[in-house]
Amino acid sequence: MKATIKDIAKKVGVNPSTVSRVINGTASISSETKEKIQEAMRELDYHPNSLARSLVNGSTFTIGLVIDAGDSNAFSNAFFIRSVSAIEMVTQERGYNLLITNDSNRENENAVKNLVLENKVDGVILPVSCMSEELVELLTQKDFPFVVMGEPESGLERNYWVDMNNENGSRLAVEHLIDAGYRHPILFVENKAAMFEKKRILGFQKQLDLRGIKGGDLLVIECGTGAEKIRNKAEGLLEQCPGVDSIICTNNIVAFHVMKELKRGGVKIPQDMGIITFDNYPLAEYMEPPLTVVDVDTYKLGELAANILFDKMKKEERKEREFLVDTQIIVRGSTQRSGFGRKEEER
Repeated sequence: MKATIKDIAKKVGVNPSTVSRVINGTASISSETKEKIQEAMRELDYHPNSLARSLVNGSTFTIGLVIDAGDSNAFSNAFFIRSVSAIEMVTQERGYNLLITNDSNRENENAVKNLVLENKVDGVILPVSCMSEELVELLTQKDFPFVVMGEPESGLERNYWVDMNNENGSRLAVEHLIDAGYRHPILFVENKAAMFEKKRILGFQKQLDLRGIKGGDLLVIECGTGAEKIRNKAEGLLEQCPGVDSIICTNNIVAFHVMKELKRGGVKIPQDMGIITFDNYPLAEYMEPPLTVVDVDTYKLGELAANILFDKMKKEERKEREFLVDTQIIVRGSTQRSGFGRKEEER
């Protein structure tokens, strides 16, 4: 015979209504009581009836995560994987399920609209690349909880969003290179129009100004995507910027192709050229030499997005609407030409 709520309540020594509130997450219960109830549920192999819960609470007990699989510039799969793990963990802890869908038809925002209009989920986490005025208007009219991963463009920033601190990341990268003995850094970006790239360019140029390095605009190279485009930019680099001695790359892929082309031309890393890249995953520590990185806790990013969404679903408003996860420098061989010995910097 299947265990019931009454069986759980009897084993723990609480009222059935307390067990029900823990299962449904409808009231504050002490951590000690909650742990006892959850342990009893495991011991008695009790599994709540999702359909019954939904009928009683008017809730799907599911949140949606939309992934724009076609946008390699913003949140690639490598970037997302730890964030997704964190979102899944928070979702499970709250007694919810996670539904992941790909926004395959961004023109009509079908993926998001279907989730909302067909009542498939109680809230949704979106990549910034899926945002539009029309979609925001729909979500706002429906009073539907949502959180954006990535900083939106002007006009959409009034919504709740989380992102890494891209501006500060570039600032830290410039400081690290100068502290390591380099004097003429440049920045490789894939797309100057992308918001996160704009923030990286801003931090880069501000820090150059502070250190008295001229020509900030000319020191930003837009390399595009794809191996051939990136290598072409790297091939003509020393002619275009003859004094350059260090490069900040926007991601691992750009760094890989830049390093490959520089080595082909006889440039030694880190002796002749220092290389630092945004994002630690998936390749940085396995390159030769291992890459110094501007790292961000992507697990924390996903955890933050999920917790903000659940607060919104409970109608708990936060004063802040934008949340930036700070960055740190992890120092490896690609910038250690001058005996720079620190393993990690956090600022």
